[in-house]
This record gives sequence, structure tokens and C-alpha cells, in this order.
Amino acid sequence: MVHRHLVDVHVVLVRDRRVLLSRRRDTDSRFDGRWHLPSGKVDAGESVLAAAARETEEEIGVRVEQADLRHVHTVHVTAPGLEPRLGLFFEVTRWSGEPVNREPDKCSALTWFPLAALPADLIDYPAAGLRGYLSGTPLTLTGWPPAPASTTRPPERGR
Repeated sequence: MVHRHLVDVHVVLVRDRRVLLSRRRDTDSRFDGRWHLPSGKVDAGESVLAAAARETEEEIGVRVEQADLRHVHTVHVTAPGLEPRLGLFFEVTRWSGEPVNREPDKCSALTWFPLAALPADLIDYPAAGLRGYLSGTPLTLTGWPPAPASTTRPPERGR
């Protein structure tokens, strides 16, 4: 039984209503050749903002200031055979440098896509985060059983 959750950060680089996606190069056929956001795991002793800035520079060579990262969505995902993950999605509209593929062993292409016309072959996990970002929904649960209906009345506000 899995006794932990991985924490991932995903960076939604937005320029002119377009988002930067990377095409995965992966030994797992479920992910190989499909689109994804710049992302990675949070290291021990590292804040989520530091991880997002680090992953952005490592993967696409642009420098992001932590203060310019805006949390826009959270995805809590699980699937058979995979460790559960908590994915934090951060929008950034300011950075220095031009994106380049700095991990050709993990990525075969970088492409800007209109936010209104995302590719069909986007990996489900980042797709859920992007849908939440675009709709303004704060949280998506993916792969978990539905929450039971509440049997208690919520407290009244202002009392």
C-alpha cells in the first residue's frame, strides 16, 4: 500500500493567450509523444515556489521569479499502479529568456498553443489542471471515488 503522495509543480507560461507545452519523450507509452506542461517534483526542503522556478529553468531555460508565480489550480490525482499526486499549477506571465528544450532526453518539442485550442493529445493530468485554470475552479479530484453526499446542513454564514 502506498503511504505517501508526491507533490508536483506545473508551470503555465502564458504569452498572448497562448500556453507553452512540451511533447514528452517517455518509455511509458501512456505518456510518450503527448503534450505536457513544464513540471517536476518538489524536492525535500524546497518550497513549491522554489521548485516551480527551478523546474522552469531546468526544463526550458527561462528564469522565473518566485514572486511572479500565481497559484491557479490544484489537482489531486490517483490511478491504478501510480502513486497519488498533488499537483500545484502556477501561472506566470513574466520571465527572462526565451524557452528552449533543455531536456531533449525527456522532451521532443516545445510549442505555444492557444489557450482556447489545446491539443487533443494532452496528458490527462495537466489537461485537468489547465481546465481548472481556464474555468477558475480551485480544485480537481481525478481518479478518487466521489465524495459522499453531506448529511449535515452547512453552518450559516455570519453567525
